[in-house]
Amino acid sequence: MTFITANWNPLGEAFYRKSELYEMCWNLREGLRDCLVAAAPYGGPIALLREPLRRSPSSRPQLEIYSASGVSIASFPWKSGPVVHLGWTVSDELLCIQEDGSVLIYDLFGSFKRHFSMGQEVVQSQVLEAKVFHSPYGTGVAIVTGSSRFILATNIDDLKLRRLPEVPGLQGKPTCWVVLNQDRQTKVLLSTGSELYIVDNTSCTAVSPPGLGPQASSIVHMSVSFSYKYLALLTDSGHLWTGLSHLQDTMSEVDTEKTTPPKQMVWCRRPKSQQPSVVLMWDRLLMVVGVCQDTIQFPTEDQCVLVGEMDGVRIISSTNQELLQEVPLVCQEIFKIASMAPGALLLEAHREYEKSSQKADEYLREIKEQRMLGEAVCQCIEAAGHEYDPNTQKSLMRAASFGKCFLTDFSPDQFVSTCRELRVLNAVRESSVGLPLTHTQFKQMTLQVLIDRLVYRQFYPLAIEMCRYLKIPDYQGVSRVLKHWASCKVQQKDLSDEAIARAMCAKVGDSPGVSYSDIAAKAYECGRTELAIKLLDFEARSGEQVPLLLKMKRSQLALSKAVESGDTDLVYTVVTHLKNEMNRGDFFMTLRNQPVALSLYRQFCKLQEQETLKDLYNQDDDHKELANYYVTASYREKRLESRLSLLQSAVDEYNKAKNEFSAKATEEEMRLLRFQRKLDDEKGAGLLELSLQATMEALLALGLYKQAEQLYRDFRVPDKRYWWLKLKSLAEKEEWDELEKFSKSKKSPIGYLAFVEVCMKSNNKYEAKKYVSKVTPEQRVKAHLAISDLDGAADAAIERKNDSEIAAVLSRCSAADRLLIDKLNRARASTVKK
Repeated sequence: MTFITANWNPLGEAFYRKSELYEMCWNLREGLRDCLVAAAPYGGPIALLREPLRRSPSSRPQLEIYSASGVSIASFPWKSGPVVHLGWTVSDELLCIQEDGSVLIYDLFGSFKRHFSMGQEVVQSQVLEAKVFHSPYGTGVAIVTGSSRFILATNIDDLKLRRLPEVPGLQGKPTCWVVLNQDRQTKVLLSTGSELYIVDNTSCTAVSPPGLGPQASSIVHMSVSFSYKYLALLTDSGHLWTGLSHLQDTMSEVDTEKTTPPKQMVWCRRPKSQQPSVVLMWDRLLMVVGVCQDTIQFPTEDQCVLVGEMDGVRIISSTNQELLQEVPLVCQEIFKIASMAPGALLLEAHREYEKSSQKADEYLREIKEQRMLGEAVCQCIEAAGHEYDPNTQKSLMRAASFGKCFLTDFSPDQFVSTCRELRVLNAVRESSVGLPLTHTQFKQMTLQVLIDRLVYRQFYPLAIEMCRYLKIPDYQGVSRVLKHWASCKVQQKDLSDEAIARAMCAKVGDSPGVSYSDIAAKAYECGRTELAIKLLDFEARSGEQVPLLLKMKRSQLALSKAVESGDTDLVYTVVTHLKNEMNRGDFFMTLRNQPVALSLYRQFCKLQEQETLKDLYNQDDDHKELANYYVTASYREKRLESRLSLLQSAVDEYNKAKNEFSAKATEEEMRLLRFQRKLDDEKGAGLLELSLQATMEALLALGLYKQAEQLYRDFRVPDKRYWWLKLKSLAEKEEWDELEKFSKSKKSPIGYLAFVEVCMKSNNKYEAKKYVSKVTPEQRVKAHLAISDLDGAADAAIERKNDSEIAAVLSRCSAADRLLIDKLNRARASTVKK
């Protein structure tokens, strides 16, 4: 315990400690002097630009990017203009702000991404100072121009420049300034000598911090906390004022006894902090000033850079990196000398247990008597999360496990999750990875963001192992990592297409959530078309293959894939693309090699593009289908001459196809049309476009019996059809004499029962009786029944001795027909005896 508290320094009621994170792997001969340095929060990367304002073309400054542990990631000569400021975005992209207002954005590996300008005004007036800040909207940039104006971009991904109002009396750049985020608004707080102003979108307001002593003539440095909630102001007299950033409440005012402005001033506090503080750095001194009036002083040998974190301050020098933070309360309670907290007793009990000492039982009894064993276990688990040293973590977790054994209803969830999280944190804290995250930062960052950062830095094996260890669903974990790995793999120019495709198949396989088409698209963007085609062969979904093949101008392969898929919509998509891409001849030849696609295209043309359909049939010498096309087209023509011309073309094509039946039928259609036109011209009958039967019905209805007879003979209409048509027509017109004459013209091919039924349908019993005698014996009973002649029907049925006919007559008899019923029954009985 004494060893753990050896580097603790008291500050008021709390303690502060400096923990070594890394011995830096870089080799900086000149240290950090004359360097622009930017370190990203949450254990992010470090960017160095030595002598940023050097303008000699023969000796350019070198921009270097390192991991937090000093492992080199990228290095390249700076060939653009003088750089005023470096900063990192929330997604670990490097912002390089130049004197002319240009902001160049690079990724973690030094590859140029894009750039934007802070406005035309800045090109003339130049940038005097700049700051990169993070807000709820994203990463922002603020600059002061040579004309003493502030220009803000709240979110560089959705660039909207804001020119803030002019500050009264400001010449050049202010003495000091910070960016504040208050009430979802971005503001600038600045000092010009003795005056303090807040500048927002619409106004510039003079402010005065409450409680600031009268001995201060000007504010020479200021700092805002990581959460933008707290503000620190340092006066030229060395007094440090701290309070809330809205400048309405004071926390403290401390005399640092230093009148020279510090090089850096950064807040150091943690969530639920007992004693927030401000860290000031001079050339050879680091001072921690608490709101309690106490200070801690650390001598420094090398030039250092302070990086504010949400729960502490990282101190980066040319040789090592340390984390300065307030010791969490739970750690104080456990490790403080002579502590009697439950967690401290449980830790001591476990140590004695490992020595096989009976004192372990005494400590346990003391905790149990206080009924604090559950709290003791929770304290050890929580403290383990806050410790950076793996050995200390193990001691605390073993003590928690030991205490758990004596509890029956303690949930293991917190213990298990903390074990897993610590294992993950220890893995990413390794110098080779270089992510010195604290447990508090990890919880704020979330596991998904940590995996994203590992993937972004191309630590794929570690990210995959982490996903598997934490049992993250594939689509959120392993598959996502593999997808990113594959996208980077296709960019490796030193490997052949075949080698990369084999590696993809072996690593990715059938992993859910990984789309080979997305990887192929990336390969195509990198100019590796053949690799993209090989990768698409692994894609199971044709709907994903085809669009990319079309984009790569591999249309025929896309058509084959679409046909294989059996998806008609996909085939239509490819065919439409081919049609727009190729000349008509090549297009038709391509379709001929794909019968399914050709058939679908024909169906489409039948509905949408009739002329194209004709060209298709001509190209294929398909005379039968071409003739069918002419016939169909003829029905769309209004003029008879055009229709007859198309039908004649159809006859010619049917003859070429040796389809005699269709040719003859078409010729007869033409004859009918000419006949109809002739009658229309002569009689005004309105027969055009009627069928043969409808034409005959119309002629009979108009009394044009000769013309109807001519059609009957010319078109060889069956006798039965013609007799039925004329019979119905004469009956409807009630031309009974003509009907009788017609029945005697020759023997009826449809019999005479039809005459009886048609007359009865017209309610003419008198005419119907004329034809009953002509009905054949087999139909005579029906004829008599049709005209309600029961006696005649009975005589006919008895004469034929047909039981079913006798039964039919009986069914029509009523009670009044008693004699007739007896007669029929006797006849029926005699028929049965025989």
